[in-house]
Amino acid sequence: MKPDESSNNKQSGLKFILRSFHYRNYRLFFSGQGISLIGTWIQNIAMSWLVCRLTGSALMLGLVGFAGQVPTFLISPFAGVLVDRWNRHRILVITQTLAMIQAFILALLVLTESVSVWQILPLSVFLGLVNALDAPARQAFVVEIVEDRNDLGNAIALNSSMFNGARLVGPAVAGLLISLVGEGLCFLINGVSYLAVLAALLAMRFKPGNIGAKQDNIFKHLKEGFAYVGGHAPIRYILMLLALVSFTGMPYTVLMPIFASEILHGGPHTLGFLMGASGLGALTGAGFLASRKSVRGLEKNIPFAAGLFGTGLIFFSQSRSLWFSLLLLLFTGFGMMVQMASCNTVVQTIVDDDKRGRVMSIYAAAFMGVLPFGSLFAGTMASRFGAPNTVLVGGIASVAGALLFGSKLPALRKIVLPIYEEKLRSQE
Repeated sequence: MKPDESSNNKQSGLKFILRSFHYRNYRLFFSGQGISLIGTWIQNIAMSWLVCRLTGSALMLGLVGFAGQVPTFLISPFAGVLVDRWNRHRILVITQTLAMIQAFILALLVLTESVSVWQILPLSVFLGLVNALDAPARQAFVVEIVEDRNDLGNAIALNSSMFNGARLVGPAVAGLLISLVGEGLCFLINGVSYLAVLAALLAMRFKPGNIGAKQDNIFKHLKEGFAYVGGHAPIRYILMLLALVSFTGMPYTVLMPIFASEILHGGPHTLGFLMGASGLGALTGAGFLASRKSVRGLEKNIPFAAGLFGTGLIFFSQSRSLWFSLLLLLFTGFGMMVQMASCNTVVQTIVDDDKRGRVMSIYAAAFMGVLPFGSLFAGTMASRFGAPNTVLVGGIASVAGALLFGSKLPALRKIVLPIYEEKLRSQE
């Protein structure tokens, strides 16, 4: 092959991977969210280190995680009904503004040295309420800014790469900032970062939409959403696996300050390295998914990725070497991202458009809504049996769930494949 041909192939390959950037609104969304998410990860790391510094309690780490995430479980299904009724763009402008206000309040409390864990808890609940509406709106909004359904999987994968690119950069920056100037500046930076996503949202242009306020009973629509998920076997099993992994496996992130300080005998920079390694693995997984040509066959990645995630946790729980732990977290992050993004893409592809908001709200409840219970459970378990044993149990449960889902996969594919073909034909 000639050098210029090789160069052209590389350029065309990169253009294919980034094909969702063809849409102006998606470019704006990606750039604004990318900046804001770096700030979010900086705040997440600063929050966990702040709670650890103030209390030194694994149980309190779990409790703060619980307070910030339980609203997603409780009200996300109702939020999904609103997402199907209201303008999703306006919802996102409101939720991002409220999240910015929360970050500035935290910054003020920490910088004035008046913060306590009992102030952190209600602020975490407030942000959880905001996220309960923001998450399903953001998931359903992607369909509105990517016009061709064939590019939906690519857009979701690129979103995942954006999330995990921020996850790679944010913790490293947070670890440096905490060690140099403390947690307060981290919260302030996050508050300022929301200006980027708000500017991007306000710069978008849309054709007149057909989403309006429906007058039917909200509980009727909520019941329809649950009945739809319950009667759709592929979506039901995907959400069940997602909930299991989120409850048992994902809370390892809550315990990461314990691993950084007590197991690996490091400081805030060690925490940043650990979270960054997981983010790098996840970013690699997102790149792998973005390079796929089609959603066909994506469902086969789900049990493999969940099993890889669980296996990584099992070995990480027993590691006492920083370098080996970082290597294991690369695989853990890769498995987590491929499973999560594959589940998201498959569900978004096969769901009926008029139920998208409600289904994605149940998806958010299964993914993020059960995290608080997992965080609380992990904090309680870690305080009694130690963080390594808690993560070990989570890894074993994730592998078991992957094996069970894999046994159901042949029957599920018989249902999913015809839906793929029908949805993709409708785009032609």
